[in-house]
Amino acid sequence: MILTRISRRLALMAALVWAPFVSADDALWTLLKGGGQVVLIRHALTTPGVGDPEGMKIDSCSTQRNLSDEGRAHARQLGEAFRQHGVVVGRLLSSPWCRSIETAKLAFGKTPELTPALGNLFGRGGETDRQLTELRPLASQKPANGNTVMVSHGSTIVALTGISPDTGEMVVLTPQGGGRFKLAGRMVVHKP
Repeated sequence: MILTRISRRLALMAALVWAPFVSADDALWTLLKGGGQVVLIRHALTTPGVGDPEGMKIDSCSTQRNLSDEGRAHARQLGEAFRQHGVVVGRLLSSPWCRSIETAKLAFGKTPELTPALGNLFGRGGETDRQLTELRPLASQKPANGNTVMVSHGSTIVALTGISPDTGEMVVLTPQGGGRFKLAGRMVVHKP
């Protein structure tokens, strides 16, 4: 009898500890299923390193840091989570960097629209003001259908939102128009 009460109490405590995490993700998936959101996704895991190698060329993937096999699997898993939750992707945008393009293609099965506004700002601080001027209207525009998904880089997402996401993490914004948006939440689809 005492063990039963202790077991119930432990089960209740565990449920209370984990409930905010589960319900936050569930609420965010429900919001996304309803459409009208902007989802910023940091590209999936890459080969080791920070930034890009010396001499990187935007039109040459062989000169860039690219997705690892684990990152490719995670990108596919991210797209599968969208499909399982019935989340419609209307517009799909990406940074012109190969790791972002590949994340978008693997996750959502289509070629994204490329925009320099989502480009990597790491080591390119002089571009911040220009890119944010282009990116704010995109992040504040309510999608015509489904959700707008933008695949970018940690440095760019933090410059726009103040949030430094993990690889493959989603930062969900509710567009307010006029360059404004509200943070709806953030979520990581578990990595393989």
